[in-house]
Amino acid sequence: MDELKETIAKNLVHLRTQAKLTQLQLAQMLDYSDKAVSKWERGEAIPDIRVLVQLAQFYNVTLDDIVRSDAAAKKILPKLTIRTKRILITVLSAVLVWFVATAVFAVFYLIDYTQKDAYMVFIVAPFAMSVVLIVFSALWGNRITCALSSSMALWTFVLIFHIFVVKYTNFNKIYILYVVAAVFEVLIILWFVFLHVTRKKK
Repeated sequence: MDELKETIAKNLVHLRTQAKLTQLQLAQMLDYSDKAVSKWERGEAIPDIRVLVQLAQFYNVTLDDIVRSDAAAKKILPKLTIRTKRILITVLSAVLVWFVATAVFAVFYLIDYTQKDAYMVFIVAPFAMSVVLIVFSALWGNRITCALSSSMALWTFVLIFHIFVVKYTNFNKIYILYVVAAVFEVLIILWFVFLHVTRKKK
């Protein structure tokens, strides 16, 4: 068993260094703590089968390449393009929101009845983009990207609400909205701190 731990540890170090990643970067991609990655690479623990499969897919290798003692000598090219593709898809999806917003703006601007308020489309667009970022952060991101996209969604929604209230109503206690939003922001921060602390115990 100790020999297997040592072999896996050696191969994991080899793969990570070939990928030019730090332990912290790899940990964030796997949604584990860097301490857990460090334990794997020192041979103090073996990742569970789910993580081993995830690592094999990420590095574009087989499970044999991770657990066999002769695998470290092979020239293995990690599939770093997966991360690049995911970032590209996320960015393009966010940009697509603005293309759609521009198209909607053009339609509203050409209609006499909605022309003067057509610009409001661009006020709503940041919230729509933040929702897109939340989805992709949940799929491919880490706790930091999830927290940032959640905060962005909160404050862009507050901005939209503020503008609509000021423009279409006579409500003069808009500061209440920001007090409520600040409470939700604290809850978002506490939630992701809680996730970070509980994950570190793994």
